[in-house]
Amino acid sequence: MARKLDTTSAAIRAVRLMEAVAAAERPLSLTALVDAVGLPKPTVHRIVGELAADGLLAREPVGKRFTVGPRLARLGLGAVINPGVRAERHAILQGLVARIGETCNLTMLDGGEVVYLDRVETAWPLRMNLQPGSRVPTHCSASGKLLLAFLPKSRRTRLLSALPTPRFTENTIDDPKRLAAELDRIRAQGYATDDEEYLAGVACVAVPVRVARGRVVAAVAVHAPTSRMPLERGLGFLPMLEEAAAALAATLEPGRDAASAPAAAPRRRRAA
Repeated sequence: MARKLDTTSAAIRAVRLMEAVAAAERPLSLTALVDAVGLPKPTVHRIVGELAADGLLAREPVGKRFTVGPRLARLGLGAVINPGVRAERHAILQGLVARIGETCNLTMLDGGEVVYLDRVETAWPLRMNLQPGSRVPTHCSASGKLLLAFLPKSRRTRLLSALPTPRFTENTIDDPKRLAAELDRIRAQGYATDDEEYLAGVACVAVPVRVARGRVVAAVAVHAPTSRMPLERGLGFLPMLEEAAAALAATLEPGRDAASAPAAAPRRRRAA
């Protein structure tokens, strides 16, 4: 007979607390954690203290709130990019590339950088080779700007205040006020572009991957040399990118199919 899992064990309680912090859109206070997991306050206080000491949670210097620690972030990233669990996502990207004919990728935000979870290259000879785990800047990549745009406003403001914005091309937005306005526009229109902002001669279009309650956790994007894909042509791929994003969302939430993924927010075409 299968042994019944003891949901009151210290290990399970610790996991429940980490799940609550990881799912929250903002750092959680001790009181909020008690409400989230339904455990006694002294128990929560003891466990989060141990988790913070081990780097699994991080205590904010002001306000005594808790967020994801560096060790938990590395654990989550390792699970997502592990070859054993990315076969379905890779197949979705392969199908997208077959339809579009250009390189597509799946990315997420990790600290102040964009990390590639998966990528499928086009067969064209002119392309970039970035493997899963590769990182690119947030302020000048379509995926990076998109993921910044959909952060909770307070978290986005804190991140932008500390984020370096080096200039890579003449199109890079390196002014904080202009970048903040660009992020507001991206959030309103529902997609982001990179118009030769990171690499001269390369354009990119990205859309959000939404999970429960519409929370944006990743981005799916297409990029190509502007000689093959001017930005206007890339914008024509938005419906296919959004369809793939819904399918990818289902792979990030086991038990949910693509049909139940949150619908894409209405898009506004940006002014010429």
